[in-house]
Formats: sequence, C-alpha cells, structure tokens
Amino acid sequence: MTNIPKADDQVDQWRSVMFLYDSALKKVNTKIEILNNEFANRYDYNPIEHIKSRLKSAESIVMKLKKDGYEVTIENMMECLSDIAGIRIICSFTSDIYQIADMIAAQGDVTVLHVKDYIKNPKPNGYKSYHMLVSVPIFLSDSVVDTKVEIQIRTIAMDFWASLEHKIYYKFEGNAPDYISRDLRECAKMVSELDEKMLQLNEAIQECILKESDRERLEGVCRDVIGSREEQKLMSAESAAEDPKKEDQKG
Repeated sequence: MTNIPKADDQVDQWRSVMFLYDSALKKVNTKIEILNNEFANRYDYNPIEHIKSRLKSAESIVMKLKKDGYEVTIENMMECLSDIAGIRIICSFTSDIYQIADMIAAQGDVTVLHVKDYIKNPKPNGYKSYHMLVSVPIFLSDSVVDTKVEIQIRTIAMDFWASLEHKIYYKFEGNAPDYISRDLRECAKMVSELDEKMLQLNEAIQECILKESDRERLEGVCRDVIGSREEQKLMSAESAAEDPKKEDQKG
C-alpha cells in the first residue's frame, strides 16, 4: 500500500507528493554523481557522459492515467505510474551500462523493483535502453516514505536514436508512415553496430595502454637492475684500487 502524505486538501496533498518525488530524484541523482566521481578518482575514468533528470508534469500525469484506464487520483498516481520521477544516464559504451546498473543496485538503501533490458531484448521498433525501477526511502521529520524513481541507462548513440524516435512518434501520433518506421529500424541496426565497434575499439585501446604500461614497468625494472650491477662493479673497482695503497703504506 502506498504511503500518501497527509494534507488538509487535494492541492496540499499534491504538493506533498511531488515534493517526495523531487526529493527521491535528488537523492538518486546524488548517488549516481558520487559513483561517477569515485570512478574518476580511483580509475581515472568516467563511465557516465551526462545525466538528465525530470519530474512528470501534472498534465502528463493526468493524460497517462486516463490513457491507461485509471481514475485520476493521487492514490492511482502513486500506485500505478512508475515514471513520475525519471533519471536518464548516458554512457559511452554498452559495458558501462551494466556496470552502472550493478553499482546502483548494490546501494544499501536502494530497492530494485523491476528491470527491463531493452538492450538484450530490443522493442520491435528498434528501441534499446536499460530500464530500472527503484525505490528509495525519503526521511521526513515524522515519517519515512519509500518513493519510486525510474532510471534509464543508454549509450550516446542509443540516446540519439531514441530522441529521434520520440519526435517521430509524437509528430505522427504513433502512426508514422511505413517507410519512416522501416528506415528507423535500419538506423537502430546501425546504432547497434556502431556501439559494438566503439566498444571493440575502446577495448583495443585499453589493451595497448596496458601493454605500454607493462613495457615501461619492465624497462624500469631493467634499469634498476643494470644500475645496481654497475654500482656494484664501481664499488668493487674502487675497493681493488685502494688495496695496493694499503700494502704500500704497510711496507
């Protein structure tokens, strides 16, 4: 059962509910930024290119409830809609997507309610993205309210395709001409191929960096060993040169 904040009237109750979603959005957003900064500090790498967040407008909420056949009430809004608070994470590579998802799921106060992997199982129109529905506790002065946030994680290429698809969908009200839908699916295939090629290229670059680092480390060890041997030879030569002098002094 959804815990709805108490209020004297519907307007105040609406404001209280939207405050919860806004707070949940800020909380999850901060968690993601901290994880990204940790990666930058520990591994000198940022898996996240950028983050977008938004709260659904009142008009969009009402339209969504009516479209799904629900009565427009605050109870139905909190119980039946999962995307009132939404965060979109844009990554460079597909491997980053699953890594970020695992890190978010590992947070102690994050409960993963549902996952839809449209990367492994794309939609018929070609849409790809990784969706997580999570719940986080919002600590108020007199209560704790678990609040839902939808997280979408995708690559730059996937996001570009999804933005275009979104514009086409609303332009034609979901009934785009067949040739446009066909071309859009072809573009989705090209996006997948691009992501795969970019991932392979990044892995090849990382392998080269690792080999170069190993080579430099080996060269450093060799220099240390050679330097140590040269130093020992020099000390031995100096010691041998001093011995005749000592014999002469004794004579």
